[in-house]
Amino acid sequence: MKIALFSDIHGKILLPFKLVDLYQKETGHKIDIILQCGDIGAYPNLEKMDKATIKHAQYDRDELGFHEDFTKENPEIRTFLDELDIDMICVRGNHEDHDFLDHLENQYPSDSLFPIDVYTRVFVCKSGWEQKLEAENETLNFVGIGRIGDRKGRSEKRFIQNYERNVIRKLLKTKDTFDILITHDKDDSSQRGYGMAEIREVLDHIIFHYHFYGHTGEPYKEETDFNGITKSIKIKELEFNESGILEKGCMIILNKEKEELNMEIVDQKLTNKITKFNWKLI
Repeated sequence: MKIALFSDIHGKILLPFKLVDLYQKETGHKIDIILQCGDIGAYPNLEKMDKATIKHAQYDRDELGFHEDFTKENPEIRTFLDELDIDMICVRGNHEDHDFLDHLENQYPSDSLFPIDVYTRVFVCKSGWEQKLEAENETLNFVGIGRIGDRKGRSEKRFIQNYERNVIRKLLKTKDTFDILITHDKDDSSQRGYGMAEIREVLDHIIFHYHFYGHTGEPYKEETDFNGITKSIKIKELEFNESGILEKGCMIILNKEKEELNMEIVDQKLTNKITKFNWKLI
């Protein structure tokens, strides 16, 4: 089983799919699923965009990608996604229309994830729910935690909500071991004054082999978590730099074979073939 991981796509919903398509063609290796660490940029209604997204959209229309390409049918996109036949599972970030996502989440009360796009290819997993994916005679067990933490007790929907905290409390009672944890925010052990306390608590009480996150704006980073067990990976945001290329660590491949996990940072020689100037044309 091969999993492609990305973070912070900010409206460029098609880009992870195009990178996976390129990876498969260049390497001959099949990808089974895409996992994404939040800031999808899920704004079907442009009037609901937050100030940061409006600001960025003024000089980068890619920020509007969900609204333009994934809320109404585009035959070319439909054909591409159907031929690729891979789904993307995301956690919520802080830059989303959470009213829109709440409405969809409430329509699937007993499901661990729910679709958010017209093609039924993009899913959001509920925070703290146990997830299971099966492919190539392998099973991937993971948990997602979306949104960001807050040390000031604010209740805005970009911050973790009480109902999600309740689900996480139940998760803490499990004795299971999971392959990976995907989150948008990082844990709150940083001295920089941000992070989510609930992520720290989960990592301290449950065994995960890998923890993947985004949000912080830091470069790609790989380290052992404070728990001494989990390998913590900061995925580089999926953003084009001033030269129009993607930076190191923006695309990760996780391979599970015979219950063993190993990780690959996709080489920039491959990702550089897709640039800010050609990615919509490929």
